[in-house]
Amino acid sequence: MILVFGGTTEGRIAVKKLEEAGNAYYYSTRGDEQEVVLQHGIRLMGAMDAAHLTSFCQEHNIQLLIDAGHPFAEVLHQTVAEVANALNIPAIRFERIFPPRSSDIIWCDNYNDAIDKIQQQGVKRLLALTGVQTIVKLKPLISLGIDCYFRILNRENSLNIAQKAGIDQSHLIFYETNGNGQWPTINHLPFDAMITKESGLSGGFVEKVEKAKEQGMQVFAVCRPATPSSFHVVNGEHGLRRIVEQLLPEFYPLHSGITTGTCATAASIAAWHQQNGKYPASVPVILPNGETIHVDVHYGEDYAYVLKDSGDDPDVTKGIEIRATVTPSDHFEIRGGEGIGTITLPGFDYPPGSPAINKVPREMIWNNLRQNLIVTISVPAGTELAHRTFNPRLGIVGGISIVGVSGIIQPFSIEGFINSIRKCMQVAVAMNCTHIVLHSGALSENLLHEKHPDLSAQAFVEYGNYVGEALRLADELQIPHVTIGIMLGKAVKLAEGHLDTHSRMATMNKAFIQEMMQEAGCSAESLQLIDNLNMARDLIKLLPANELDSFVQVVLHHCHEHCAPLFPHGKLDIEFVRNKDK
Repeated sequence: MILVFGGTTEGRIAVKKLEEAGNAYYYSTRGDEQEVVLQHGIRLMGAMDAAHLTSFCQEHNIQLLIDAGHPFAEVLHQTVAEVANALNIPAIRFERIFPPRSSDIIWCDNYNDAIDKIQQQGVKRLLALTGVQTIVKLKPLISLGIDCYFRILNRENSLNIAQKAGIDQSHLIFYETNGNGQWPTINHLPFDAMITKESGLSGGFVEKVEKAKEQGMQVFAVCRPATPSSFHVVNGEHGLRRIVEQLLPEFYPLHSGITTGTCATAASIAAWHQQNGKYPASVPVILPNGETIHVDVHYGEDYAYVLKDSGDDPDVTKGIEIRATVTPSDHFEIRGGEGIGTITLPGFDYPPGSPAINKVPREMIWNNLRQNLIVTISVPAGTELAHRTFNPRLGIVGGISIVGVSGIIQPFSIEGFINSIRKCMQVAVAMNCTHIVLHSGALSENLLHEKHPDLSAQAFVEYGNYVGEALRLADELQIPHVTIGIMLGKAVKLAEGHLDTHSRMATMNKAFIQEMMQEAGCSAESLQLIDNLNMARDLIKLLPANELDSFVQVVLHHCHEHCAPLFPHGKLDIEFVRNKDK
């Protein structure tokens, strides 16, 4: 059993990741303000001291503690660390992502230090964004003649705390009611300084600082407390799942893995360390979503390598060696070595002749190194493995591709994936979402978020390849409105009636594509393009704009014909999703 301390954005993310396992766990918050839907979690409320937490862990056989509380919840952090050490239970600290500390911010070790520095800087009017619980800590500023205004939540308990501290309501500023909760309306008040806490990206720290600087205000920031050294620290959803899989292997039925892109990045980082005479056993890798995970690395004579961890996904690259070498240079360049395929056809992120290392892995390597280096990625077994992949059909010859969008491999299981779709939809229904947007993965989800900015995160559900199953579940759950977002490669398969668009179930049918092009009124010249078509998405670049629009509409019409019978009781929309880079 797992016990999570939440009440924060990180708490919500922890719930999302633990729900994927389908096993019970406890989710504890201090109060009842946070609304969170639990399918398998058991809600607890009320603060726990060390004695209470110890007895709870013993009575309920707690095997793992997760502290996803606020960065400044020092008492909670110390309590969790103390009990975990006493009971010999592993503890995870789910930390936020913190931006680098900027030199144009006045950093304060604590609130007493902040009072001294604010006074030294001659501040006359101060806006405090440190929370209602810190009013008492900053109140000495008032006796120093500094006009202080405090932003708080407009709720009874917060007002009571402010009133008890002796703060007049005229010096209280409430969160905006427009939903962003990041900044008060202050333009009519000439603040000359602002103080906030180092609350991380999810705490709106960057937005607060940028807004204050726009107003010409000095910025003071109270440094976050140190994390207890006994914690296993993660700062994102993928790292959280992976450390839970490591510490409590039986909790998740299937385990996640890392992409070849993440392996190549880790090997590149290790190779750079090797150049500098260091040989760490693991290296931190920043994933595309900004979080950091640690990857085990190994060393050869003049290279570093990673053994591919595919988790429980049946991946042909599982266990293979992915190598990297680095050479100092006056520019940054990524090259493909032994076992890396070469692109021979158009339609990829890079032109023919380029090594088959996709855009996201390249960006990961650069973002993690940020050094002028020539990085060479190689896979000794790549040439042989390539024959067991779809690379030859895609025109990638001589080896495998280095790929990955999120950097993480979610374990593949048809039953498990469909169950996860059901769980996501059930959560959405519980959150009163009446409009669900189905997407195929991280890229299409990001693009669809831009089209539907007013929908909550719970309204976006990944179908992967299982369009038909997702629609049946949506109808079963009586969801009123469903939008399917689909890219062209999957759309031409769905248009032919393939409700499972995975390549093992359906391949691109050139004859059917030609029939749809004729239906769309495409020219004879365009029809001839099909003979040399490598991937359906190539049509986005090959067809004239007017023909492409007509063709897409025909494709979506056929998709709707096959999907509508599966969702007879609600409104169904199908939207074409186009990668902005294509």
